[in-house]
Amino acid sequence: MTKNNAMNNLSLASIFPAKTRIRLIAVWLIVILFMTLGGAITGDTLTPLLATTVFLVLLLTIVGAAFGVVKEADELAHKLGEPFGTLILTLSIVSIEVILISAVMLGPGENPTIGKDSIFSVMMIIMNLVIGLCILLGGLKYGEQEYNAQGTMSYLAMIIMLGGIGLLLPNYIQGAGGGMFSNTQAIGLAAFIILLYALFLYFQMKGYKHLYVQPKEGSMEIPYMERDMANITSEDENHSTGGKKEIWIRSIILIGMILPIVLLSHNMAVVVDYGIKAANLPTLLGGVLVAVIVFTPESMTAIKAALNNEFQRAINLCHGAFVSTVGLTVPSVLIIGLITGKTVLFGMTSTETILFVITLLLSLMTFLGKRTTPIMGIMHLVLFAVFTLLIFNP
Repeated sequence: MTKNNAMNNLSLASIFPAKTRIRLIAVWLIVILFMTLGGAITGDTLTPLLATTVFLVLLLTIVGAAFGVVKEADELAHKLGEPFGTLILTLSIVSIEVILISAVMLGPGENPTIGKDSIFSVMMIIMNLVIGLCILLGGLKYGEQEYNAQGTMSYLAMIIMLGGIGLLLPNYIQGAGGGMFSNTQAIGLAAFIILLYALFLYFQMKGYKHLYVQPKEGSMEIPYMERDMANITSEDENHSTGGKKEIWIRSIILIGMILPIVLLSHNMAVVVDYGIKAANLPTLLGGVLVAVIVFTPESMTAIKAALNNEFQRAINLCHGAFVSTVGLTVPSVLIIGLITGKTVLFGMTSTETILFVITLLLSLMTFLGKRTTPIMGIMHLVLFAVFTLLIFNP
């Protein structure tokens, strides 16, 4: 009995070590500070020196929390297997983004393009900057990296479908004019997107989860074998009570690390907006910076996966993040617009449309080549650099 208790105590200590506890306490102390004094700190009395200090404190806190998220997500991914492990992180991060967008929409100001701007920024960041870094760094370390071609193509098909409906279609229909959906169109498209996304998740987690697992070396796909999948399911169902306990504890820690990022993002946005106005920078830059901060945990996890030669996991994180972003953000924004009567614009500008199409074509070329090579990563990074240039000089 004593031995079992010792093993349980050891297990808890290994799951929730002192380093994690210290990180969690430190992060939440900063959150409490800004929740109680945030209005005074980031109010009208904000000065350049104070803004810089606040920015550095928030940045260090958010990055510290991001490292915690990465650690717990990695442990859960190994415990649950693909695609469940990465799906937990993806849905957590995208839910954060949806909540932030909803908060902005429900605020006193008018931000008709917040949904479109956020989705487009996430696309450029995830599908060009992060994917580009994954391909380049992984390629420099391992040469050509392999992935599950079938699963990757299903992600790209979903991106084309959801992105095309949500971002391209509004400019080429009558709708309510000016890149807006009519009420009937908004209700119908929100329902279609939710249904398609829900079915995609259902099949991804059920009979076709083998499409999202890293293939063995020399094989571009994992054949569907019902018996093998049944054996895997049987093994998963036979996890010990201790294993389930670890999953629950790590999930709670994961949420505890993600929430500070959500709660501090508003303060970060205030400081960033102050800096942008003071330096006379483009207003779009604020949304891009917030998107980078929100998606930092997932981006770090994806890059780490590529460096561990788990490129399919990097794809699951990056492409899965954008699929989830469109699948959750478009319906949420449309529904909020219908309920509140606020104007919602999803139509992209001509420049955004060209970058959108180039990103899709480049992604198809990248992942139709059977294996990744560093040069393709460089192309994605250059495209992100072009996007960044056009923010400052449209």
